[in-house]
Amino acid sequence: MRILRALGFAVGSLLALGLALTLAARLTDGGFAVLPGGPLESGELASGPEPGGDWSFARDIREMTFQLVEPAQSRTVWLLVHDGRLFVASGYMKSPIGRLWKRWPAKAERDGRSVIRIEGKRYERRAVRIHERSVFEALSAETERKYGVAISADDTVAGETWVFELLPR
Repeated sequence: MRILRALGFAVGSLLALGLALTLAARLTDGGFAVLPGGPLESGELASGPEPGGDWSFARDIREMTFQLVEPAQSRTVWLLVHDGRLFVASGYMKSPIGRLWKRWPAKAERDGRSVIRIEGKRYERRAVRIHERSVFEALSAETERKYGVAISADDTVAGETWVFELLPR
């Protein structure tokens, strides 16, 4: 009986800790690890000339913070640059875990208004899902170069990986 109580206490403690971390992350500007955060508020909001069509400076930056306008939840994501264009990808879109865990891509497809933060500067963007196989192939090579993981162009075409280009609003 003591073992069951101890096990119940341990499971309950882990659940409480997980809930506390999730709630704490929602109060942060950018979240942490895989937990989404609150709205992006820190960092200068870009005004006037911006990279727009040339994000080459970000080619070797590993992560950025990404937030949809609605809901105002931020997350840390990998960024990809190809031909000066800025992209974000989301994998596991057809797996049960991916469908449960990753809801932002479907929301972005409906309303792509977003804010990103790269190196402390925020940019208002519009996430637009793309379907161009030639871009998928280039991004697969870029993901392999940058992160050591390749996204399959076939998986992208099949919808397992969704790719969004981040365009000016």
